[in-house]
Amino acid sequence: MKKLSAILVDDMPAALEMLQNDIVNYHTEIEIIGTAASVVEAAKLLRKKEPDILFLDIMLGDGTGFDVLEIFPDLKSKIIFVTASDAYAIKAFKFAAIDYILKPYSEEDLRVAIEKVQHQIQPDKEQINVLQQTVKAPNTKPTKISLHTADKILVVNIQEIIRCKSDNNYTTFFLENNQKILVSKTLKYYADLLKEVGFLRVHQSHLINIKYIKEFIKSDGGYLMLTDNSNIPVSVRKRNEVLQVLNSF
Repeated sequence: MKKLSAILVDDMPAALEMLQNDIVNYHTEIEIIGTAASVVEAAKLLRKKEPDILFLDIMLGDGTGFDVLEIFPDLKSKIIFVTASDAYAIKAFKFAAIDYILKPYSEEDLRVAIEKVQHQIQPDKEQINVLQQTVKAPNTKPTKISLHTADKILVVNIQEIIRCKSDNNYTTFFLENNQKILVSKTLKYYADLLKEVGFLRVHQSHLINIKYIKEFIKSDGGYLMLTDNSNIPVSVRKRNEVLQVLNSF
């Protein structure tokens, strides 16, 4: 069986050595053909040879992993992103719907990442752009999010999302253009992710973009009418929070 080639890029010598040792000792299906500690070193390596897998640290001493990708826009390598324990970076990966290894990682984390990268579709340029913009401007609210469906990845404008509805372990997104997108993540995942950009979970099964609230109807236990004429129930425990939001308009 032909081995997979790999190049490792990380500006922390200890982290680079650990990753190299873990691959040599536990992943004999991978052959390391080079290592780099900077954008410049990575660029020199990639000009000579293109690996099957590129392990790419986000923050490098002379730039970022994105600089490497901009130098090689047609790179065919599968990418495993590596990032330190940074809340902003993790949020960025979630908005972009791109997998990553979080340092310090476990052997299981590495094994899963390698298995995934061999079978999954490579992130497209728009996803990488979502990731890059969110990482570069951690104090700016993201404007786009990547959504995985069963057969493709869609990058949508967050403010075009009217509401989300839970369906067990799936979530359906309802957009301005009447488009519906079903993704295989829970509503809780998106409620946590989108709460900072104007979304409010008003019911166990419903997450709404507050800019689309048309009116609050107090009868029948209380429900919201949105601008798309959908009626969304409000749970008893969320009623006061909804009223506070409406009073702040």
